Amino acid sequence: MVAAEQNLDLRQINDQIRRDPLHKTMFLVDSSHDFLLTRRALITDKIAPPARLPRVSRGRLLNMLQKSMSSGTSTIISGRAGAGKTTLALDFSRKSGRRVAWYKIDAPDADAHVFFNYLISSIHECRPGFGRTLLLPLLADSQFDFMDKLADAFVYELAEGTNRRPLLIVLEDLHLVSDSEWLVPFFSRLLPLLPSDVHVLITSRSLPPAPLWRMRSKQSLVVIDEAALAFTRHEAIALFESYGLSPEEASITLDHTHGRAAALDESARFLQGTTRGTPLGT
Repeated sequence: MVAAEQNLDLRQINDQIRRDPLHKTMFLVDSSHDFLLTRRALITDKIAPPARLPRVSRGRLLNMLQKSMSSGTSTIISGRAGAGKTTLALDFSRKSGRRVAWYKIDAPDADAHVFFNYLISSIHECRPGFGRTLLLPLLADSQFDFMDKLADAFVYELAEGTNRRPLLIVLEDLHLVSDSEWLVPFFSRLLPLLPSDVHVLITSRSLPPAPLWRMRSKQSLVVIDEAALAFTRHEAIALFESYGLSPEEASITLDHTHGRAAALDESARFLQGTTRGTPLGT
């Protein structure tokens, strides 16, 4: 745990964490100074994109995301565990041509102070100074009954400044906080008002609450559901070929797994190990 001293910038904290890998997991920010909010430990891995690379890129889905980003303010990738949500979001984030603010949400983040600490921190990584003008005074108030004002402050600070590079904000696993009272008031206000150079990409195991779902009819929200996430035969063959396996093996496995990403990949790894005589579990 690293304590932030007076006027210590988040980037300096991250530099210190990188120099001291044994303490890379958490840092503590002093609430009396000018950026982060309360005296809370932030897990840095939660605001960093996963390091893994997708086995294959799926042009069909990447094109859907590109069209969504060009025409609207937000996209939800929805599907059960193993449907390939995070892998797709990660692949797209690396090919979007935008700076990426990534936030991996966990269940304790249902606490509004925790959630907005992380969200601001992730955006701050891409746009230093974000949050200082309006957000800090609002978030200093312990009562979160003004989500419309908070959303307006987010929009203002995302839109202000010069030489801004387009931004993609990825919120991974939003379903873990979907029951929070603040979620619908905040996002239903925020998403339609986002600047044209900012897009929010959400992954979730469940569809968004009804008020957010209705934004689809206003063309503010695009949903890529589990049916769209399922591998096509062409995509399954490409995946299996990356493991040195045949199109026939891919087709048979596709029929058994119904195109589910995790099941296909697990089967391909199993078959590769069997073919090469590699002991399972190695």
